[in-house]
Parts: sequence; C-alpha cells; structure tokens
Amino acid sequence: MDAPRPAGLSPTLVTAIDDLELAARVVVEGLRVGGHRSPFHGAGAEFHQHRLYRAGDDLKHLDWKVYARSNRLYTRQFRETTNVGVMLVLDTSQSMNYPAGAVHSKLRYAVLLAAALAYLAIGQGNAVGLMTLAHAAGAQDTTMHYLPARSGRVHLRALLARLEQAAAHGVWDPPLAIGRAAELLQRRGLIMVLSDFYDQEIETQRELRHVVQRGHDVAMLQMVAADERQWPFTEQVDVRDAESGRRVLVDSPTARERYASAHHAFLDRCQRFAQREGIDYGRFDCSEAPEQTLRDYLLRRTSGASHAVRVENT
Repeated sequence: MDAPRPAGLSPTLVTAIDDLELAARVVVEGLRVGGHRSPFHGAGAEFHQHRLYRAGDDLKHLDWKVYARSNRLYTRQFRETTNVGVMLVLDTSQSMNYPAGAVHSKLRYAVLLAAALAYLAIGQGNAVGLMTLAHAAGAQDTTMHYLPARSGRVHLRALLARLEQAAAHGVWDPPLAIGRAAELLQRRGLIMVLSDFYDQEIETQRELRHVVQRGHDVAMLQMVAADERQWPFTEQVDVRDAESGRRVLVDSPTARERYASAHHAFLDRCQRFAQREGIDYGRFDCSEAPEQTLRDYLLRRTSGASHAVRVENT
C-alpha cells in the first residue's frame, strides 16, 4: 500500500495569493522533487561548426553535402546541450473560466501551474516562453500574445506579469496556437499545452502529432473542474455554450447519464491519444492541491512514466 501523501495547501488558498511569483514559489517549494533528474534538461547535441576531416574521425559525422559542393571532406562538430527551450501554450478561451467567478477556475489553476513550471525551469537555467491566442465569439480578429523563450530572473518576472493578465474570453484556435508556438521556439524543445482541450478535438490532435513529428517534446496538461464531471441539474434547463452562445433546452433526468458517459469518453480519448503518440499527459483536477498534482506529474515525467498518467485522486 502506498504511503499517504501530504495534503498540501488547498487550491483555494494558493490561487487566492495575489502575488503570482509568491504563489509560484509556494508551489515549487512544495514539489519536493529533489534527488530526481530535472524534468526539463534534455540530453542532446547541437551543431557547432565544420572542420577538415582527419584520419580517425567518425565517418558518420562527415558532411557529404559539403563534399559534393567543395570536393573536400569536412567533419561536423557538435556541442552538448544540457538545457531545453520550453514554450507554454495557455488556453484562455471562455470555457476555462469554469466555475465562473471561482477563485480556482480552470484558467486560474492553469496560470498557477504555468507560473510554477516557468519558475522551476528558469531556475534550472532553461529558457521559457509563453503563447496565448484568443478572439471574441463572432469576431474575425485573433489576438496573439507571445513572449519568446528566454532565461533569467528579469524574463521570469515579465512572463509572470503576462500570465497574471490572462483572462478567459471568447474562443481559441488550438491548432494555430500550438503550431505557431512550435515554429517560434526556433529549435527543438518542449511544448506544454495547458487547456481543457474541449475545442477542435480532431484538429488539435492532428497538430500535436505534427509537432511531435517535427522533433519537439510535447505535453498535454488537461484541466478538469471537479463539478463538471457530473450533470448538476435535476430539472429541465436552458443550457448556453460559454464560447459560441448557442442555447439548447435539455431534459436533465435523461441528460445526467449521457453527460457523464460522454465526458468520461472524452477524457479517455485524450489520454489514449497521448499514449499512442508518445505525448506526456497529465490530467489536473482543479480541486486538488496544485503543488501535489504538479509534483506527481513531474516525478512521473522524470522517470519516463508520464505518458497517459492521470494526476488526480480517484
């Protein structure tokens, strides 16, 4: 039997802290990931320069394209890289405002997780950037807020300030946001998408697959509000889509079972997709202590076991 985990600070308490940097530090200090491999450092090599071939050089590093142009043998030299660029892609659509008006809405929880991840990654010498994308329902113009991936305390404060300004409104275009984030990261790195993943399910999965195929490490961090798992109504109710404004009259007694089944199936599809495509997956219950859920996810990530892992109490 597993030992009981520390309860951690309640999400209501942590997300209520006005100073986002302080809140992120509280979460990071509660992670207790010491002694484990960093979840952000990647082992790899980056091209550095060419030099003339010398007898004994590894033939696999010969640059045959240069040879075809110059008729001279050159060896490619590489330098080891110990850090990685991280791009946080944050869903700021209206559905992330659920529960509406709550201190620990899905967006606020995602903002806190993003801030903690940035705090942790930059503290370990990595570069972190931020991408948010949204437009009002029915509007044509898309608003993109982008912060390039950089390191250092000054950049961290700028990133936290940008996160603090995040507000849920309208709809978002996840394939566009994810694709642009991958392009702007410049070199292969880690794309972490924080969302409820309700929008454009098939198109979003297709874009995530493309980003993986381009050599990026990808993580899906799915926010789930505890009380959106079950249909909360007992009588007929007029339901309005928070993003599109579409209204539907629903008979609650018959909808309860269908809703629970459909929501469970949706979450299961997200999880199985991630597992199939080699994408890290974490499902974050917004009623759980954020330092506890993030700790569980990062420990599994560093151990290589974070594919399709649920980060919640069951």
